[in-house]
Amino acid sequence: MTRIARVCQSARRLSGDRSGLALLEFALSMPIVLALGLYGVETANLALANLRISQMALNLADNASRVGVQSSLATEQLREVDINDVLAALRNQGAAMKLSTRGRVTLSSLEEQNGNQVIHWQRCLGLKSGVGYASSYGATSATDGTDTNAANDGIISAGGMGDAGAKVIAPPNSGLMFVEINYDYMPVVGTAWLPSGATKLHYIASFIVRDRRDFSQIFNPAPATAAIRSTCDKFTT
Repeated sequence: MTRIARVCQSARRLSGDRSGLALLEFALSMPIVLALGLYGVETANLALANLRISQMALNLADNASRVGVQSSLATEQLREVDINDVLAALRNQGAAMKLSTRGRVTLSSLEEQNGNQVIHWQRCLGLKSGVGYASSYGATSATDGTDTNAANDGIISAGGMGDAGAKVIAPPNSGLMFVEINYDYMPVVGTAWLPSGATKLHYIASFIVRDRRDFSQIFNPAPATAAIRSTCDKFTT
């Protein structure tokens, strides 16, 4: 048998050989299946992260609207230690997502004062800073709300707080707790295949203050005068 004949015979035998076909098909399809699977995992994790950040904002606003200590005037006094407690609860809730290192939380007291919507004071948590992390709806000074001095009455926020067309306002002679969270999404695999901007999570929430609160200031009575004020000029975890 000539060499050419042997080559032709081998080619005919090879063309009818089906062994290893499944392995070859798997090798060719595996990159596509793996990519789709990882995309699904990342998308599901992103959706879960959005849900969790949204719930954290709601919980903080809800808790901050309830806390305080009864005063002799039958009003609730909000203290620095009360604010620190609700921020500590948020810190624990967001620990698995590294909220305090990958994000910035701003708690604002929006109040109605003489017909104006006023951001009286703000308290913050998180290491992130700058545009996209600081309050998007106005910023108070570190001393605002610390006493009854008119210079520390906060800033006017015309029309309330929130995005255009969806602003919230404080009721007459009352106030609400407004929370803003800006967070950098923590991926499972990577973010290259996610839509642009999808990894920067931004959520707001607000609750009207439940009790008859004394809105004149945030109290810091002895011996709690050493309570750390979580003002927004600080960047802590």
